[in-house]
Amino acid sequence: MKVKIWANLGAKNLDRTEEFYTKLGFKRNGQKNDELVSFLFGEDDFIIHFFKEDSLKKGMKGELSDLSKGNEVIFTISAETDAEVNDWAVKVKAAGGDVFSPPEAFQSMYGCAFADPDGHKFNILRWK
Repeated sequence: MKVKIWANLGAKNLDRTEEFYTKLGFKRNGQKNDELVSFLFGEDDFIIHFFKEDSLKKGMKGELSDLSKGNEVIFTISAETDAEVNDWAVKVKAAGGDVFSPPEAFQSMYGCAFADPDGHKFNILRWK
């Protein structure tokens, strides 16, 4: 059996979400419509759909997490060099994201972490 997995996240403003991920260089997955904008992440084209929050709540038949009070998940993006991690932090800030953990060395890694304008979290990590 061949299995494809993707993520569905909520977005308050699809135009803002589209602009943010486009500025970071991610490729759109299909066309944006009134309900969602979708992007491809990584070499295997992991898909993240960003749905208008009301649409996602309806589909999930429940409430979404309040990301100002907690976390849902953190996605990790790999980097090959420390300079690449640093570049990500600069690009995220310029695109309107929040680098809540600036680039630093820890354990056997070098990385940073950021939240997109809706609060969805990502790590950028280079393993040493």
